[in-house]
Amino acid sequence: GGTLFLLFLGIYVVTVVGNLGMITLVGLSSHLHTPMYYFLSNLSLIDLCQSTVITPKMLMNFVTEKNIISYPECMTQLYFFLLFIISECYMLAEMAYDRYVAICNPLLYNAIMSYYWCFQLTAAGYILCIIQSTFHTCLMLRLYFCKANVINHYFCDVFPLMELSCSSISMNELLALVFSAFNVLIPVLTILASYIFILSTILHIHSTEGRSKAFSTCSSHISAVAVFYGSAAFMYLQPSSVSPMDQGKVSSVFYTCIVPMLNPRTYSLWNKDVKLALKKILDSGKCR
Repeated sequence: GGTLFLLFLGIYVVTVVGNLGMITLVGLSSHLHTPMYYFLSNLSLIDLCQSTVITPKMLMNFVTEKNIISYPECMTQLYFFLLFIISECYMLAEMAYDRYVAICNPLLYNAIMSYYWCFQLTAAGYILCIIQSTFHTCLMLRLYFCKANVINHYFCDVFPLMELSCSSISMNELLALVFSAFNVLIPVLTILASYIFILSTILHIHSTEGRSKAFSTCSSHISAVAVFYGSAAFMYLQPSSVSPMDQGKVSSVFYTCIVPMLNPRTYSLWNKDVKLALKKILDSGKCR
């Protein structure tokens, strides 16, 4: 218990510092007030919340060595877990669209990606996620849990909870399937389409320098997408007979704890603007 406690505490501290740091940096640096960083600070906010929904409770369980969660706590955790995990799917898609406009229509970029349009995109994403997690949670509240009250998971997730129900879960399964397909297909198709256009544009750039510059603005986004969707797909897109829940547990640790920790690093390490902004702020601190 102790080793796990320290490990996850470390991960959580790095996550909070990294994501809060990113949000603060974007807020304070006027030259980061661009659509790309607007989406990025939203992604950091989502990651910060996602991690906070899961990790503190898990740390408490390590300390008390009792994995106890009350029914209201469990439903609340389920609601917010779904809200932030779905938000991340759409935020990554919005970021891909932003990169597409930046590379394929650079002259119209400022006109297309106006502040108002970016705000509308993110608001639409959040509203969609609130509707979906409300649906899921309401359907879950209808179920009776009379089997063992032990969840084979380290937090309240849809499938582990459905396994415990003794009422009919066909409606829940149908909704989970429809929503999952919707939340995976729309963002993934948006991301794929954006990158197909981006690639063809990059291939038409004659100078090597221009190519590498265009590609470097996408590389951090590509790695964030790969890590997030890779671990999520591993958890959800396997038939339940094949994937033991334990396998799913490992991959969901990955995207509820590890992905939120990695995202700010992915973006700041790849990114000259972020490094420059940080340097400016640190320098201005020294000068006072």
